[in-house]
Amino acid sequence: MTMDYLLSICSLLLPVVFGVEETLMDSKWATTELAWTTYPESGWEEVSGYDDNMNPIRTYQVCNVKEPNQNNWLRTDFIPRKGVLRVYVELKFSVRDCASIPNIPGSCKETFNLFYYEADRDSATESSPPWRENPYVKVDTIAPDESFSLLVSGRVNTKVRSFGPLSKEGFYLAFQDLGACMSLISARVFFKKCSTTIASFAVFPETATGAEATSLVIASGACVPNAIEVSVPLKLYCNGDGEWMVPVGSCTCMAGFEPAMKDTQCQACPPGTFKSEQGQGFCSPCPPHSRTSARASNLCPCQNGFYRADADSPDSACTTVPSAPQNVISSVNETSVSLEWAEPRDQGGRRDVVYNIVCKKCLHGGGGTCSRCDSNVDVSPRRLGLAERWAAVRNLQAHTRYSFEIQAVNGVSAKSPATPNYATVNITTNQAAPSAVPTVLLMRATSGTMSLSWLPPEQPNGVILDYEIKYHEKGKAFSHTVTAQHSSARVEGLKAGTAYMVQVRARTVAGYGRYSFPVEFSTNEHSDPERSVQDHLPLIVGSATAGFVVIIALVVIAVVCLRKQRTGSELEYTEKLQQYVTPGVKVYIDPFTYEDPNEAVHEFAREIDISCVKIEEVIGAGEFGEVCRGRLKQPGRKEVAVAIKTLKAGYTERQRRDFLAEASIMGQFDHPNVIHLEGVLTRSCPVLIVTEFMENGALDSFLRMNDGRFTVTQLVGMLRGIASGMKYLSEMNYVHRDLAARNVLVNSNLVCKVSDFGLSRFLDDNSSDPTYTSSLGGKIPIRWTAPEAIAFRKFTSASDVWSYGIVMWEVMSFGERPYWDMSNQDVMNAVEQDYRLPPPMDCPTVLHQLMLECWLKERNQRPKFGQIVSTLDKLLRNAASLKVVTSSHSGDLLQVGGTLPGHQRKSLTLGGTQDMRQQMSQTLPIRV
Repeated sequence: MTMDYLLSICSLLLPVVFGVEETLMDSKWATTELAWTTYPESGWEEVSGYDDNMNPIRTYQVCNVKEPNQNNWLRTDFIPRKGVLRVYVELKFSVRDCASIPNIPGSCKETFNLFYYEADRDSATESSPPWRENPYVKVDTIAPDESFSLLVSGRVNTKVRSFGPLSKEGFYLAFQDLGACMSLISARVFFKKCSTTIASFAVFPETATGAEATSLVIASGACVPNAIEVSVPLKLYCNGDGEWMVPVGSCTCMAGFEPAMKDTQCQACPPGTFKSEQGQGFCSPCPPHSRTSARASNLCPCQNGFYRADADSPDSACTTVPSAPQNVISSVNETSVSLEWAEPRDQGGRRDVVYNIVCKKCLHGGGGTCSRCDSNVDVSPRRLGLAERWAAVRNLQAHTRYSFEIQAVNGVSAKSPATPNYATVNITTNQAAPSAVPTVLLMRATSGTMSLSWLPPEQPNGVILDYEIKYHEKGKAFSHTVTAQHSSARVEGLKAGTAYMVQVRARTVAGYGRYSFPVEFSTNEHSDPERSVQDHLPLIVGSATAGFVVIIALVVIAVVCLRKQRTGSELEYTEKLQQYVTPGVKVYIDPFTYEDPNEAVHEFAREIDISCVKIEEVIGAGEFGEVCRGRLKQPGRKEVAVAIKTLKAGYTERQRRDFLAEASIMGQFDHPNVIHLEGVLTRSCPVLIVTEFMENGALDSFLRMNDGRFTVTQLVGMLRGIASGMKYLSEMNYVHRDLAARNVLVNSNLVCKVSDFGLSRFLDDNSSDPTYTSSLGGKIPIRWTAPEAIAFRKFTSASDVWSYGIVMWEVMSFGERPYWDMSNQDVMNAVEQDYRLPPPMDCPTVLHQLMLECWLKERNQRPKFGQIVSTLDKLLRNAASLKVVTSSHSGDLLQVGGTLPGHQRKSLTLGGTQDMRQQMSQTLPIRV
């Protein structure tokens, strides 16, 4: 692209500001003799005269045409250049026509030469520099456009010449006559410059032109007051004619200020108006229910009783809390309640109203005293954040009075100091069947009988009429039943030496409760003589009674202690395990069901003696303290390298609980792709957690340091290991909630192991970690989290699958940040509009297709981790499938679900590398 073409384009972008001239010397304004230096004395002569306006001027004349070999020099005084690089000389002169002069030799001239000589000071003399072309620099030979004769008056010619670049402090002009008859009327020396101007809210100073006529001189600008830079650097180019060209960079008015004076100033917004963002926009009146009396406001504060949610834009109206729900209807079915209600009459000006259910159990005859319901009461779909206007409440106690508060809340309810508005409904539950019998004990067995005993149900829900005992031979389906009036029974007519499966359930007027968990008992192989039984019957009965009393006492004590040590949520969890978990299958237990965190950590983690641990060096910093590398040498075991997490001094009890919770979680896992816990040191200071040492650290930083060094097969092998670890965790009913490449560790054999079990969920609300956001309550890594988990806190194995898809993208892009430098809010908006991450560079098509399946909006349609492991195994066995690479651009988001017409396409501002941003500056998202 040529310079002329560039200037022609830029002239369309910026109105041309014509340059100005500044004079360095002008002989026309001399009021005394010029007294310039001449050589020889018989050459140039200073003469006074008048210009066309009859103003006196000083001129120099020469006319030695009749003498051959003329070489007459005239030199001006020293002219300081004032830092300019190129100057212009304007000469006014007249020349006589040689043909009009009679009897002259053939050496008559009608031209003269212009020279200059540079110097750092006024050092020229009558003989220095020498009167010859070198050291003078010739500018040009000057010829007139018109000459004159004696018959007509003199014709004045004007010529302009320029020269440069100049480098010394100043210069002299010199005029050489070689035999002309002429008059030098005036000589003016000047330079051109671009005058001070304002463009794009930036001020550019006065700037002299460059050394060449085609030079472009860069002038740096500065934003006008109350403006800020939006693109840098700020600069304009001054061309050789003193015109501003080629604008680069721009400023814009700050928030609270609007353009004025033809976009040359930024003036403050007047009271009652605001401007929330920087830019060319103008101030706007305050939104409803907000006001400001200050100038230059970028936000109108809400009036009393009105608020904005954290996600609301500054130009949105202020809103308030909703009124109470209307028309609450309840329906009682034994110990369950169905609730329905209508939306509030006033939603506070918002559309994000949800509902909370507060359950309270009230005492009969207690003056209406009510307390919160136990944690085993089940509210479906959930207690908090209900989008639906109905709920089902189960597991209530029979014949009990309850009060339910249905609260209406919206996006600003958390801002209001008042309690949310609610509607109340009071109900009393009906009769219900008893709960399950907790346990069955075998008191005595003979060859044909079994004496059984059991504890009554924890929730009898009325008077127990009798118990039903069901038993059958192990391995056979046909069963028998007998009844008993009390919590013990003797089952007769059994086979000798046979195993039986036994269950017991209780009955009230409401019907039978659930059977107890099946237990296995066996009869004796040999029968006792009848006489012996009769002889020892009193002793047997007495011993059995005493033993039964002791066992009952021990069971009661154990149950009481267990209830004191564990919260109600743990008892509920234990009941669910008894009902729904297959015996022999290991299931993850949440350590937070333990009232004392020491009990959980000692149950699931091994205590290590301090003498076995040696800390060698600090390798990083964790959320609760330093992370160190060390050695672990336990008796009878080989010394191994370990990672050691420390709990910093001055910790709170909550921090200690959260710190030990990770060890309680890790201690339950045993898988080659899950980080292994060696043990804990809870009796030392500081408290330590010891895990296996992963030489290559976190996966994301490891990939960035080794960008492009691994083959696709190696990367898929890493992904297979991560998926295998997550399959194991999901089968244990553990939901990670923070699966990301930064939470996957890599050892020296490139084996990837899932880590960081829970720490990210315990970050304080004032944490400055930009990876997590608290705008929706709690800390959520937005870029890795499924949309239902962000919106509704629905964390499941399906949401972990979504996060795994992001990890796949991180691995295949060698640690690139998901969604580049988009803000968390932009990421949520893009995902909600069905935009998905594009395939990384050189990513096989089958892998990106698997990512898109992990990012399906319907969580039930996403693949399970077991299916992901199987898919990756097939790809590793069929390497050819990994050679087909997608052709989509790696810097554009994909929109799943159809293609829009071109005029409806949206463009997203994305991050990435500088090259990627430049390539995408005018690129639309790709749709598939």
